[in-house]
Amino acid sequence: MLRVATLNLWNRHEPWDARLRAIREGLRALAPDVCGLQEVLHPCVAGLGADQATQVAEGLGYHVAFGPAWELGGVEFGNAVLSRWPIVETRTLALPDGGTDESRCLVFASIDAPFGRLPFFVTHLNWKLDEGHVRERQVRAVAEHVASLAPTSGFPPVLVGDFNAEPGSDEVRFLRGLCSLGGPSVYFADAFELAGGDGPGATFARSNPFAAKLREPDRRIDYVFVRGPDAAGRGLPVEARRCFDSPLDGVYPSDHYGVVATLTTEADR
Repeated sequence: MLRVATLNLWNRHEPWDARLRAIREGLRALAPDVCGLQEVLHPCVAGLGADQATQVAEGLGYHVAFGPAWELGGVEFGNAVLSRWPIVETRTLALPDGGTDESRCLVFASIDAPFGRLPFFVTHLNWKLDEGHVRERQVRAVAEHVASLAPTSGFPPVLVGDFNAEPGSDEVRFLRGLCSLGGPSVYFADAFELAGGDGPGATFARSNPFAAKLREPDRRIDYVFVRGPDAAGRGLPVEARRCFDSPLDGVYPSDHYGVVATLTTEADR
């Protein structure tokens, strides 16, 4: 089995030190094989703080890869991959901005897993509620990049991240094969939809005091997707749930909750 998780780190918003402890405790308890992180800060100039992904992974046995979406004042902002197994290749691919002032990216990592090469992708789409038209362009670009970098002959690619879109939105329906957005169709299984059971699904929710401040509606916007399963039965979601949704010493890990999912691998057959 393959255990995959995703979490928006909420960059370095306070109280970062306490949140870091909560994130690390959550990661230690979940023990995912691979984890995608969003809103990760990475200094590219000495003296401007620590690399957040490395801080999260320290001492937990993960290989780390980071890809920037933008840079300001010597600090990069982007997405990261934590993997128990060696990361043999990484790429960072810019996504369309739709004329907005946001820069977003897709990070690809080819991972040398025991069952073969795992194509793993992590992304973070535009956040504003009224920018669904931008996210539609972004998910089409994501699908094209995944098709280019993850041939159908290999293990089904896993795509995780903060999509800032609810399951009923056209951008998520496109990924699930329910609409075409005027171009070729694709299909990615939504792990929580297929294997999440009856538990709570909202990953941005007022039950989290960090999120409650924005007074936005509760919604599920963080996902673990997988293309397939393939003919060998690899990549089938068998369990999924919300995670990083409990406080440690009164402090929640982030303003988002995360998602963790278990997928079948070739070794499981």
